Amino acid sequence: MTTSDPTLLASFVDAIASGQLEVVDLTTPLSSATPALRLPAPFANLVDFSLEEVSAYNEPGPFWRHNNIHTGEHVGTHLDAPVHWITGRDGDDVSQIAVRRLVGTASVIDVARQVAADPDYLLTVADVEAWEAEHGRLAVGTWLLLRTGWEVRGGSEAEFLNADESGSHTPGVAVDCAEWLATEREITGLGVETVGVDAGLAGGFDPAFPVHHHFLGNDKYGLTSLRNLGRLPATGAVIVVAPLPIVGGTGSPSRVLALVEGAAA
Repeated sequence: MTTSDPTLLASFVDAIASGQLEVVDLTTPLSSATPALRLPAPFANLVDFSLEEVSAYNEPGPFWRHNNIHTGEHVGTHLDAPVHWITGRDGDDVSQIAVRRLVGTASVIDVARQVAADPDYLLTVADVEAWEAEHGRLAVGTWLLLRTGWEVRGGSEAEFLNADESGSHTPGVAVDCAEWLATEREITGLGVETVGVDAGLAGGFDPAFPVHHHFLGNDKYGLTSLRNLGRLPATGAVIVVAPLPIVGGTGSPSRVLALVEGAAA
């Protein structure tokens, strides 16, 4: 057993209090208006988030207010655990994920310009290699965060899902890139600003939903509906992912926070 430096955590807390470290909330607020995935028939959808009042300083509870919550596991900003997908069916549920993997560095790839021109834009291996040429190889244990600018659509479910008769037009990751990231880079997972970790048209890819297929099948995770990625540097931030430890859960709504250096400099 090693003895920790008693000043290490104190310095960390002091850095937050002084503003040397900024805490950035990457989470979409969770309410009945939060955009959610809509699967076409015959597939079943999760229930939307809602609050059910139990008491509000009244006869059922005169000194307190509390509610029941109703929600699917994969609503709003949420984490996908390996067991969510058939390729990861023997993997961890959300309660079994090692907590050390829920804290890690963040690597941000920005393709907002490409997505502004084409909402169906797919991240390519060449995009990642170009990023690595500038910033270095994706670090072991990092969370790869894909900035697409999609968060600006979050106030309207119709704009966020961007669907027409041919499907939902939202950006994502190309099939070969999803496999390459899942098998050739030792990252922890992928975080996106869209409703799911795959592109809107990914149900027609081979394999279907390749990020789910390759990431969850290789003990990696997904994070969705992130915000404020534009406030993070390409490298150097740390993120903390806090899902509910639901026993048997395939995922969970999560609070995701980033720590960024130099905000008070």
